[in-house]
Amino acid sequence: MARRVLAINPWPGLIVAGLVTFFSLGTLLTVALRADSFGALDHFDWASVRFTVVQAFWSAVLSVGLAIPVARALARRSFWGRGALITLLGAPFILPVIVAILGLTAVFGRSGIVAYLLNLAGLEPISIYGFHGVLLAHVFFNLPLATRLLLHGWVSIPAEQFRLAGALNFTSQDTFHHIEWPMLRTLAPGILAIIFLICTTSFAVALTFGGGPKATTVELAIYQAFKFDFDIGKAALLAGIQFVICAIAAIASLWLHVPQAVMSGQDRIVQRFDTGRFRLKVLDAVWIVMASLFLIVPLLAIVMQGASSVMSLPEAVWTAALRSVLTAVTSAGLSLVFALALALAAIRWQWLEGVGMLSVAASPLVMGTGLFILVFPYVDPASIALAVTALVNAVMSLPFVLRSIGPAVRSSEQQFGLLSDSLGLVGWARLRLVILPRIRAPMGFSAGLAAALSMGDLGVVTLFARPDGATLPLQIYRLMGAYRMDQAMGAALLLLLLSLVLFYLFDRGGRAHAVS
Repeated sequence: MARRVLAINPWPGLIVAGLVTFFSLGTLLTVALRADSFGALDHFDWASVRFTVVQAFWSAVLSVGLAIPVARALARRSFWGRGALITLLGAPFILPVIVAILGLTAVFGRSGIVAYLLNLAGLEPISIYGFHGVLLAHVFFNLPLATRLLLHGWVSIPAEQFRLAGALNFTSQDTFHHIEWPMLRTLAPGILAIIFLICTTSFAVALTFGGGPKATTVELAIYQAFKFDFDIGKAALLAGIQFVICAIAAIASLWLHVPQAVMSGQDRIVQRFDTGRFRLKVLDAVWIVMASLFLIVPLLAIVMQGASSVMSLPEAVWTAALRSVLTAVTSAGLSLVFALALALAAIRWQWLEGVGMLSVAASPLVMGTGLFILVFPYVDPASIALAVTALVNAVMSLPFVLRSIGPAVRSSEQQFGLLSDSLGLVGWARLRLVILPRIRAPMGFSAGLAAALSMGDLGVVTLFARPDGATLPLQIYRLMGAYRMDQAMGAALLLLLLSLVLFYLFDRGGRAHAVS
């Protein structure tokens, strides 16, 4: 095995590992060293820390708690459109955050569908802003993710267990207690940890629905310290606190069991003998319909309200869209190169995969600020805002890409390494002829995921972009701030279409002629 792994030069992986370490920890150190002082955090700063932990905890609990009956219903029912619905459950993970925010506002906002129905019933409309608005948005994003992960656990239960339960005349409650609950007890804690981690670093959601003294996350507090107070010391302290919180959540998510095939198809129906009662059929139908409406209606609102405005969008929006596409493609390419180098080097040094996961605990705002502090003496930071944004996005999406292509690289080397050695295939020839054809499918999926995530990013660019250098998400945010909601809806629909097209093209390109 030692002779095989030396056939691929590990030094590119070590260089990438150093780069990721610098981006995750070195930029934080750079910001800290630049600070004039580290004054004690005030009451509002600690309130942002408490709010971050509390909202992330309840977002995770609500997402998983609601996903359990939805996943259970999908696992034991067969109906027309089930496959399409399960595929749709993967969409929010690549959905641009600003698009979802606009869709949720169109449904739950002061002038939304829910407010209209409440007015008809003579009730006061609810406010989407504040703590409950942040929870609503996070559940929208993470309920589908939790459902897919739990559904993977449900379909992994051996069919023989359900046949035995039928032979023993188990009721639905008995089946849940003896068969389904042990699976949930194993998977749910890990899913809670990973959703908690995702919600901890939330920025765009808190920027739009929160922002007040009682609804500010640590990431938003870092942004405010940079943008409005220029208090680098406070920003560094807050970033350090956030890193510790995220690191704990990341370690918990790795220690606890989480299924790997998040985006794979789940279309196997296990024969059940405990679900024939009419009450259970109605209950499952209610959960499936409610979850479907919760996910589909905001997207339909974007399509219906934005379709009439797309072709009349100002030139600045189309220019911003071009910037976003170029940034996303660049980010996806960099993320693939980084992940492939790490995955190849990790065949020899497995700890490198852990280094590749460091960015899940880092703040992209701190990354960008640290880089700008370093380059400021030599170049105008605003002139390279898009390049820095692409680089930061590549590092932030690296954990997802690495988790996708890493197992495929190891499997290829295990299956064909000895044969490659006997044929004298080393270096680029081995990579081109043996490894790349067999990891083409996960590479395509990973590139599509990285591109879609970068398309919807509203982070570093908010700090440093010039007025004429905005990306499409930032342009949408500015349109919302100017109350030009028709144009914002049209731009959001454009962003949604571009994100889906990029994901489809990369994913389809990876699967075409892929070697299994």
